Amino acid sequence: MSDSETSSCGCTGDTKRAERDPAYRRALWIVVLLNLGFGLIEIVGGFIADSQALKADALDFIGDGTISLFGLIALGWTAHARSRIALAQGLFLGALGLGVIGFAVWRAINAVAPEAELMGGIGIVALIVNVSAALMLARFREGDANVRAIWLFSRNDAVANIAVIVAAGLVAWTGKAWPDLAVAGVIALLFLHSAWEITRGALAEIAGRL
Repeated sequence: MSDSETSSCGCTGDTKRAERDPAYRRALWIVVLLNLGFGLIEIVGGFIADSQALKADALDFIGDGTISLFGLIALGWTAHARSRIALAQGLFLGALGLGVIGFAVWRAINAVAPEAELMGGIGIVALIVNVSAALMLARFREGDANVRAIWLFSRNDAVANIAVIVAAGLVAWTGKAWPDLAVAGVIALLFLHSAWEITRGALAEIAGRL
């Protein structure tokens, strides 16, 4: 298959296609609505279940929805402006990660086991939402720092949801709060890892245009 055929079929990521293809914009709008909508639902569920992992995952949903919205708006901007948006995305994600770690440590002082059944049920629904979002964005995962940032958020969300489901099972088995707190910490580390990758890529793009 030639390069032009590969690009036209959408089988590989292509920066220009991702920026201009209406299918990418439609996918982003769906991802934004899924993330923001379910994030609000999950934050309520996190408080009801008293689960720090669910609260951390809800923050991830809301943060990703907001960042994807900025990424959608930035598609029409210059490459330099998109790199700066990606840099802001990376810094924002890093701040979320540090905040989640701090709150998990604070809760560990007076840890209470969450409602495992509710925690696991919400985790399963969250996984379905995130896998759907990741599949929609998978073919656009290669591109500039802004495009890669949005893909990384959706991919990492799915990984975090699996961890939440596992933690719910461990909470039900042990009757302890530590699996919930541990997964909140894992989600925070995912935030920090993605923040580093996105920030590094954005800074490289900005430096390359100076």
